[in-house]
Amino acid sequence: QVRLVESGASLVQAGGSLRLSCAASGRTFSNYAMAWFRQAPGKEREFVAAITRSGTSFLYADSVKGRFTISRDNALNAMYLQMNSLKPADTAVYYCAGRDSGGIHVRASEYAYWGQGTQVTVSS
Repeated sequence: QVRLVESGASLVQAGGSLRLSCAASGRTFSNYAMAWFRQAPGKEREFVAAITRSGTSFLYADSVKGRFTISRDNALNAMYLQMNSLKPADTAVYYCAGRDSGGIHVRASEYAYWGQGTQVTVSS
């Protein structure tokens, strides 16, 4: 199975930018459709963005559309989330997730593989 490790935790001011990374190991990364989810304190885990195995198709939550960009580099076994115009509402633990069957999906339950999460805090 694939092992996923997020990095890029930080405290940033509102309006700032941050790039998260997800490093994969253990299996062929290009076999996995990938996604980012986030979970704020007291809230359910929510979908942020997803990217197909080839990296040519994407899906974004309405709350981040136009501000966040998901990408991947299969040669480097990595996925990224570029976050711009950050808002305090973006504060959460961000998780990368992967699935090896089916396409991209917005439901967390569809992803079998998860990283440990990385904290993003946006101050006002």
